[in-house]
Amino acid sequence: MSNQPVTPQPSIFATASTRSLDYARGDVFAEHALQGNQLAIFTDARGLSTEEMLALARETNLSETTFIIPRAPEVERELGVQVRIFTVAEELLFAGHPTLGTASWLYQNHAVLRGAEQITLDLRIGP
Repeated sequence: MSNQPVTPQPSIFATASTRSLDYARGDVFAEHALQGNQLAIFTDARGLSTEEMLALARETNLSETTFIIPRAPEVERELGVQVRIFTVAEELLFAGHPTLGTASWLYQNHAVLRGAEQITLDLRIGP
């Protein structure tokens, strides 16, 4: 991620149920904004179906989009933060730049993990 803080963009995405969703857009492997590999991070994907996540990833039209599914803080400390990764075509078990970008966003913004020495992501492939 760039050294610029990643801030949520306006909640312009809505699911079929018209729920507004906050997301952040960041640049991974970059020193400055608008460089590097772009990534959309939906910060609270609770209740979204796989089909909705894929549709949102298509809408962002970036190479990858991640979805954070918050859990209780004690569960996140023990098992990691649940994250799913999508391209515009499919879900991925793992990918480098979205994993690092999402961990960076959590380091900068997560209520419990902000500034943590270690952040574990609970991905489809495992922690």
